[in-house]
Amino acid sequence: MRNTARITTAVLATGALTLGLSACGSDKSDSGAKADGPLIVAASPTPHAEILDFVKDNLAKKAGLDLEVKEFTDYVTPNTATEDGSVGANYFQNQPYLDDFNKKNGTHIVPVVTVHLEPLGLYSEKVESADALKSGATIAVPNDTVNEARALKLLADNGLITLKDGVGNEATPADITKNPRNFKFKELEAAQTPRSLQDVDAAVVNGNYAIEADLKPAQDALVLESAQDNPYGNFLAVKEGDENDPRVKKLAELLTSPEVKKFIEDEYAGSVIASF
Repeated sequence: MRNTARITTAVLATGALTLGLSACGSDKSDSGAKADGPLIVAASPTPHAEILDFVKDNLAKKAGLDLEVKEFTDYVTPNTATEDGSVGANYFQNQPYLDDFNKKNGTHIVPVVTVHLEPLGLYSEKVESADALKSGATIAVPNDTVNEARALKLLADNGLITLKDGVGNEATPADITKNPRNFKFKELEAAQTPRSLQDVDAAVVNGNYAIEADLKPAQDALVLESAQDNPYGNFLAVKEGDENDPRVKKLAELLTSPEVKKFIEDEYAGSVIASF
């Protein structure tokens, strides 16, 4: 059994999020940000917390790092907790998502080191290939700005739809210019997409949620993102100003060590790809 504190949270309402940020501000007195205490890292359960647990159990003690891992199942709280100092760092997101989050929420989170990529994939319990999706089929996609755009780009790159030129990381179904099979899109919280597979014809699922749902991206996805030149690598992140915290720098070294690379390769068999 992993020695982590598991925290399950709902996506925060906008008002509560704004209140939380203004109330907490840049308080550095909490345990997550104390340079002489343990480094507390917020992480998605799979694979982020698993990778951190490997570091904690096998590498941290020898390196003189006191590491604690807190699991979160949403994509909001890890950043707000890092912003208010409840944790010292987080590990769950990519650069386009972080840029969008900081812009919308006034947070000051910055990346430290990129560790891995979780390829986004299209999955189905109804058909065995993307070509077999019928006219009018319903496809579930994540509803947060960046992951929805990423999902639509995956479909466009595989010839299922065409998107408006230059739409970038803010694409929505309204930006589809060609939809020859009249696909319908169901927008869901990212964590809900694998659970929707019984109710829709197909779903685009983030790699971490696919793995949690016992899907094997390298084997089960109808179409899968390419790792080549992919901007969606997941990284260790901190509040701006904490990049030089000795504990953070030590964790960054350990997360990009040969031991972690081998763990990722052995544990995930291509469903998670080391980015270093």
